[in-house]
Amino acid sequence: MRSTPIWRAMVVSAAMALWLGGCGEGGGGAGTTSGGGSGARGQDRPLRVAFVTNQVADFWNIAEAGAKDAAREFELTVDVRMPAEATGVEQQRIVEDLLTSGIDAIAISPVDAENQRDLLNRAASRVSLITHDSDAPNTDRLAYIGMDNYQAGRMCGELVKRALPDGGKVMLFIGRLEQDNSKYRRQGVIDELLDRPYDRTRFDPVDGEIRGDKYVILDTRTDQGDANKAKDNAEDAISAHPDLAAMVGLFEYNPPACYQALQQAGKLGEIKLIGFDENSVTLQAIKDGLCIGTVVQDPYEYGYKSVKVLAGLLRGMTLEDLDVDASRFVNIPARMITVENVDEYWADLKAKTGR
Repeated sequence: MRSTPIWRAMVVSAAMALWLGGCGEGGGGAGTTSGGGSGARGQDRPLRVAFVTNQVADFWNIAEAGAKDAAREFELTVDVRMPAEATGVEQQRIVEDLLTSGIDAIAISPVDAENQRDLLNRAASRVSLITHDSDAPNTDRLAYIGMDNYQAGRMCGELVKRALPDGGKVMLFIGRLEQDNSKYRRQGVIDELLDRPYDRTRFDPVDGEIRGDKYVILDTRTDQGDANKAKDNAEDAISAHPDLAAMVGLFEYNPPACYQALQQAGKLGEIKLIGFDENSVTLQAIKDGLCIGTVVQDPYEYGYKSVKVLAGLLRGMTLEDLDVDASRFVNIPARMITVENVDEYWADLKAKTGR
């Protein structure tokens, strides 16, 4: 994103005021709607936008809080949908239901962008469509709101280096690798541990060991969004590799699953734990000295900015007006959370989410 000149900021502010004034009649607060309507938006109902996640997780509860806050601020209704199953089939059902119900715009985190291209393009031909968290760059989506997952993965690799300055054997855990964000996040960890130059086009094979001078990536275990499977994967890794030195959980529920497996095996602190995202188990483990650190996104901002951008587009603003630059990427940078800043970060998170 880039800074907005004063004159443009004044124009944007005036346009925002006109939007809110224009949509005041008929009102509409935030909430989860059940659908209904005729497809074409009538003047007697508020704007409706959808925020579609890739599964159910605490991470997405935080994003939902941001989406609902934005919906109240910009006076429209948000329909937050979390697939009970983390599959493209379930996301397709949700998107088709939303389109039938007359939704005005959709923000979605695609489970499998390449294989969902037709679905996303079909949705984009009917409503304003953006992606968040995980992108679908080869589709007709208007913009992507999220972080640079490759850079975030390298930050996670830096935490591994802090935990194991002399090197060691490392296991990676992640939900699925069909997602755009997963591929880049995993590769960032690997490239950092192998001291490779930045290259977002490089993708190492998933199966088999990847060896560097100091670090060995034993494997990448996937669980397809199943937290129970994630814990099974962690337990299997501990059992199969007595010389395992570090476990890296790359989805929000993976670090807690690793923590539980380590706790049951009596290896907390012995095998180093490195996390991703802001699950309360992960944050408490950092406070207790049992997790080296975590790299966090800002799911609250994903929800808030997704709804803000869709509201602007529906009310006649351009992407440039909304500070979305020519790359169509709204960058919400990742942060590294360690024992030095975990209290401050957690307090801010609780203030935003009320929990």
